[in-house]
Amino acid sequence: MHMMWIVGTVLLLLSIPIGIALSAAAAAYIAIDPLLTPEVVFRSFFNFIGRYSLIAIPLFIFAGFLMEKTGLVGQLFRFADALVGWMPGGFGVATVLACVLFGAISGSSVAMAAAMSVIAIPEMTKRGYPAWLAGGLVATAGGIAMLIPPSIILVIYGIITETSIVALFFAGVIPGLLLALGNALSVILIAIWLKLPRGKFDRSRVWPEFIGAAPALGMPVVILGGLYGGLFTPTEAAAAGCGYALVYGLISKRGEFVRALLPTACRSLNLTAVIVFLIGSVGVFQFLLANLYWPQKVTETVVSWGLTPLGFIFAFMGVLLILGMLVDGVAMVLLTVPVVFPVAMALGIDPIHLAIIITLNVEMGVVTPPVGLNLFAVSGTSGIALTQVLKGTIPFFLGDLTVLLLVIFFPALATWLPALLTVDAFK
Repeated sequence: MHMMWIVGTVLLLLSIPIGIALSAAAAAYIAIDPLLTPEVVFRSFFNFIGRYSLIAIPLFIFAGFLMEKTGLVGQLFRFADALVGWMPGGFGVATVLACVLFGAISGSSVAMAAAMSVIAIPEMTKRGYPAWLAGGLVATAGGIAMLIPPSIILVIYGIITETSIVALFFAGVIPGLLLALGNALSVILIAIWLKLPRGKFDRSRVWPEFIGAAPALGMPVVILGGLYGGLFTPTEAAAAGCGYALVYGLISKRGEFVRALLPTACRSLNLTAVIVFLIGSVGVFQFLLANLYWPQKVTETVVSWGLTPLGFIFAFMGVLLILGMLVDGVAMVLLTVPVVFPVAMALGIDPIHLAIIITLNVEMGVVTPPVGLNLFAVSGTSGIALTQVLKGTIPFFLGDLTVLLLVIFFPALATWLPALLTVDAFK
């Protein structure tokens, strides 16, 4: 067992990709264990990624990229601007609202941050927003996609823990809206402090912009309506989302959309391959941990410490905060959940509550250096210096931290909606 941890730690310190590090560490242990054969690595890898529910991940990714190619992201932004652009910091608030709407289409935080960098940041700078504020807002608001369903992080958590993915999707709605509210309030206060110019409400814009954005707004209705109505499983909902995006793209863009299909499919395949390889590597790691009864030993040890559920949550949050500076969100979930989940269940922590707490930490991790992916996505796309983007995330990060604390102390913020909708019936 010590061999596995030593090899894994050394490889991670050498900046070896985390999936390779986990597989290599497991292979090193198997090589010296006379009771295990090398075939165990391949068998556990492919058994773990062979789950039907895992198909939802590439389908949701592909659907999000397809909708981005249709140009509807820009239309969503214009609709949001027509609704709230008149407020103090209204263009920033419109950016947050557009992120919520786009988050209901794509579960990828980095994709949303990159797309909104192209659309929103140039417009904000034209209106006198400092570069640090525009970059920081987009980088932070991009993380909302992790909570607003469909969320790739919640799909992965549900697969690992065998928790209802539908319940997890609905559990993310209220915390996701709270994140958006916190970001909107922050940008309003900053705009008042900086005395940024305000627009005027133009009622005549709202309806035309709504009509333009209606096809994009229809996609989350199809996905969530199908899930709540019991028409779709999460995987079928993801497939329906892809079909919706394909039909709309072919109708609206025709030949241009057809030419973009192959590059878009390649982008989604690249991201899918990274995620699936990570999941398979964790499958190998989890197989060995289970065979060595390590989760049970960890559970017994932690329970013997006499920690309260709240004390355990705060200790775990400290670990996630550190991990958020070192690895991406998918890796954070895959590394910690297989070990921590049995302990949390032994302490009586609701699995849905735990999922939202973890996802909120992952959302904060996308803007924590040195590995904050949204920082690099926004800086690389917009040309704003990385230090300026990081500076701009600070006020919004504090708002996100406040939402995390609220969810920790008031679990009903995560568990009330799934219980109300009785989504457990659709497992």
